Amino acid sequence: MLPKARHEKLLSLLGAEGVLPIREIARRLAVSEATARRDLDALGRAGRLTRIYGGALATGRAGDERPFAAVAVDDLADKAAVAGRAAQLVADGDVLLLDIGTTTLQLAKLLRGREVTVVTSSLAVFDELRDDPAVTLLLLGGRVRRNYQSLVGFLTETSLRQLHVGRLFLGASGVLPDGGVLDSTEVEVPVKRAMLAAAHQVVLLATAGKFPGATGLARVCGPRDIDTLITNDTSDPATLAVFREADVEVLTI
Repeated sequence: MLPKARHEKLLSLLGAEGVLPIREIARRLAVSEATARRDLDALGRAGRLTRIYGGALATGRAGDERPFAAVAVDDLADKAAVAGRAAQLVADGDVLLLDIGTTTLQLAKLLRGREVTVVTSSLAVFDELRDDPAVTLLLLGGRVRRNYQSLVGFLTETSLRQLHVGRLFLGASGVLPDGGVLDSTEVEVPVKRAMLAAAHQVVLLATAGKFPGATGLARVCGPRDIDTLITNDTSDPATLAVFREADVEVLTI
């Protein structure tokens, strides 16, 4: 295959799947990993894709949702710190509901080897825990959103209505100055609201970059729907004060 044709096929693959590792790109194109890496470098220099560690992702149009793998590397230290504090709240035997999101994925990594039950609509969380015999893992049904590795739709919401869990670890794309929790994708909002209804306690995981109102299309809930907020100590003080006024336990790290 000529380089130009190979480049177009590569861009088509990334456009369909959002992100791919080098090994998979090489397999799909029937070339060596060295050739795949040179193709990625050339297309990256031309601004036609974005290189990430170990692979590449499609360069989207303005307003497109970024692929999960791209978001996962943002503010990773802050996410790991928040997840570490969240893991301290978990006791053996707990039944947990993990929302989609890159911070909840970091939490899932810390739950490996723990005698807990995890319910989730996140395929990333599922992949992290699927081979761990200590964790009882329940994957909600629904339509697959490949770009963000999640399950959505009426099947997901119906499954949640049959559940009552001890604690939900909720993610967010942004937090407003009034404490409103935002999500950037409308199809996720009904799922998040169903999760809120299914949980006895709600713990919001939000890194400092989510304050105040970093991104988000729709309001998921307000501060009075949250029991505990875990965030970094650099988060907006005025917004944290709003949560405290709403009797939310605010844990900063």
